[in-house]
Amino acid sequence: MIKSMVYDLIEHDSAILDQELKLFDFENPPVDPLELAKNLLETMRHHRGIGLSANQVGLPYRVFVMEGEPPFACFNPRIVDVSEEVVSLPEGCLSYPGVNIPIKRPAHVRVRFTAPDGNTMTRKFTGMTARVFQHEYDHLQGVNFLRKMHPVHKEKALRQLKKYTRYLKNKQR
Repeated sequence: MIKSMVYDLIEHDSAILDQELKLFDFENPPVDPLELAKNLLETMRHHRGIGLSANQVGLPYRVFVMEGEPPFACFNPRIVDVSEEVVSLPEGCLSYPGVNIPIKRPAHVRVRFTAPDGNTMTRKFTGMTARVFQHEYDHLQGVNFLRKMHPVHKEKALRQLKKYTRYLKNKQR
């Protein structure tokens, strides 16, 4: 039986969030992929997220988890095709608590990834599933969502983050 564990989220300015992560090696895995997936899912739910990449908890593995029916883990994901249709919707991130800013993303994506059991699959995602996949994929590429924002939105996001951080510090007193 796999024992679950909740990881701590790292700070939004940690260097690992700006690094493109290397492929997870299933031939010589650095950790048990099933255990890693379970722990990331537990962590995502603990922090009330709908997606979480390994680097958000300081782990250098090319994997993320996301809600779905059922929730799932994506190791070594790739986006193989995107729709021409682009949708702008408010987006948040566990690495930037309290920030919710419109981001433009393709409405549909075709993706390929490896499941924790080592099986590779191709899927087409639309709607919120497509959005979450792209957001988490960006994390693995070392791209945080602040980089995708219009400069005016980025300024607003940084103000929101500062306000939320101040609120949390006051709450802890």
